[in-house]
Formats: sequence, C-alpha cells, structure tokens
Amino acid sequence: MTDFVLVAGAWLGAWAWDEVVPGLEKAGHGVHALTLSGLAEKKDVRAGQQTHVQDIVDHVERHDLRDVVLVGHSYSGIPVGQAAERIGGRLRHVVFVDSNVPRDGESFLAGFSSEHVRQGLDAHGGVWPPLPPAAYAGQGLTDEQIDRIVTEGTPHPGATLTEPAVLERPLGELPATYVKCVLDGREPLPAVAELLTGGNWKLVEMDTGHWPMFSRPRELARVLDEAAAGS
Repeated sequence: MTDFVLVAGAWLGAWAWDEVVPGLEKAGHGVHALTLSGLAEKKDVRAGQQTHVQDIVDHVERHDLRDVVLVGHSYSGIPVGQAAERIGGRLRHVVFVDSNVPRDGESFLAGFSSEHVRQGLDAHGGVWPPLPPAAYAGQGLTDEQIDRIVTEGTPHPGATLTEPAVLERPLGELPATYVKCVLDGREPLPAVAELLTGGNWKLVEMDTGHWPMFSRPRELARVLDEAAAGS
C-alpha cells in the first residue's frame, strides 16, 4: 500500500489537508497529514529548517512507512525535497505542489524576491505572520476558505526560512511530479523549470490557485493518486 505524507506550506498545519485525505483513502492509500514544528498544534516548539526536515524523516521512520509518496506544498517543498533523499529506499515518489524546491546551501528566501518577507520577520520578532485576506484574491478561493486560512494559520518560524538547505545529491535524480497551479502564474520558478528538463520530473498543471487543497481538493487528490500510480 502506498503511504502519502502530506506537508502543507507556511502558516498551515495538518488540518489544511482535511478535504484531500478522503479522496486518497478512497483510492486505497494510507494517508499521513503532518504538522511541522512551530505550527498549528506544535506552535510552541522551536524550529529551524532542519527541524522540519527531521520532522518528516522521523514520521516516516517511526511509523515504518514504505512505498512513500512525500507531498510538499509551497514552502514545504524545501524540507520535503531534503527529506526525500534521506529516507532512501522507503521513497516511491515526491510531489511538489506549487512549491519552492531546495538548492544545496541556499535558504527559502534565496529562491525569490523576498524583501517583504524579511521585513515581516523583522517587524514581528522573527516570525512570518499569515498574509491578510486581500493577498488571497484571484486564487480560486471562497471567502470562507480565505477566512479559514487566515484565522487558523499560525505565524511561521523565521529560522525555517533563513537556514540553508542541505542536499547530498542532485535533486533532479529524485522521481518527482511538479504540480503548477496556473492562477498563481503559469511559469514554474526558474529552479523548477531546470529540474523539469532532466527526465525524472513530470509537470502537471491545475487550473486553480496556490492553495489547491482548499480550492480543488478532490482534483488534487486525483492528481496525487495519478502521480503515485505513474511512478
């Protein structure tokens, strides 16, 4: 049985996958939605980026998961990409959902224009607060979905954004699918575009915004199921 480990992006916990889990379970998969340290019910746990990598590795090993599909959304593509190489033969596939990807020696903030994030960290004691509701416009979300993300989201620990990634081998060697949510911009990040040329990565587009676990949960579950089946 394939085991999915679902890791949401900044500010979010395992709760973000509530509407995706049933579709994967109906398809016969085991599903583990994971909250990273410093977020949601773990908001009081101090965390850096390598803490998040270890959160994922520890969960896989503690539950003795095999045939694992790791799923990283947005920020969480950074720790998921690192964890994927560290779980070795337990890994079946990696799915990056409209996410950043790790580059050895670089932080999350190195991957895009990040001055506004740095300013937010400085202004809020080293954490990145959830975005205001207006930031979610045009992403295929209902007002109720936006309200849930904003009110249930927790400030994101800044050290996870500034610590560098550590990779032992090229990320392009991993069997992976990249899900691009086209309402958030049709073109993948340059680092992703480069990885998609290597032969091991497949690109899938979804006609929705950056938070498909809320806007298109059933479609996302189908995309994840198909990624696992095709690996």
